[in-house]
Amino acid sequence: MKSVTIIAITFNFLLCLPVLATNVVKSAPLVSIPTHDNFFNSIATLCGKAFEGKVVFDNDPSPTFDNKLVMHVRKCSGTQLQIPLHVGNDASRTWIISKTGSGLSLKHDHRKEDGSDDPLTMYGGHTLDAGHVQAQSFPADQYSKELFTRSGIPQSAGNTWQMSIYAEKFTYRMVREGREFRVDFDLTNPTEAPEAPWGYAD
Repeated sequence: MKSVTIIAITFNFLLCLPVLATNVVKSAPLVSIPTHDNFFNSIATLCGKAFEGKVVFDNDPSPTFDNKLVMHVRKCSGTQLQIPLHVGNDASRTWIISKTGSGLSLKHDHRKEDGSDDPLTMYGGHTLDAGHVQAQSFPADQYSKELFTRSGIPQSAGNTWQMSIYAEKFTYRMVREGREFRVDFDLTNPTEAPEAPWGYAD
């Protein structure tokens, strides 16, 4: 009698398996819109390549940016792009563009030479509109505004970062009231990819 009961329970469990399978929880899709996707994908086509750039406008020049500038589209996934910016021998900067499900995020990952976080790191912004296939704007997010205030540079809370990509040129631009900085990178002439940025493994 006991064996009959076990067989019956097993049979009933097997009958339930198709129902259980249909109730498996699926991850929510990461939604996006065409202008964001096309902009993201255009940069992703450069993955693995590096390009030299030059400052074309800076109304508060710094000798730091007199050094050689190289952007390296180093790592790409379906949801994130990692783009180190090398300034001479300084490998402290990495731009991170991410799909968030409500647009695109741009973060500036700043590291010290030993790989530890710089006190001023992961600032950036998020798209507020559709933007364009070739260009997107990232006004400072709340985290960045609070970080800038704590760091004694509250004026940076008004920052908007802009990126654009065309067949021959990639542009990084930062603007706020009374301040503008812009670097153009020549996409027609790839250069040798640099070492991994500080804090990142090869």
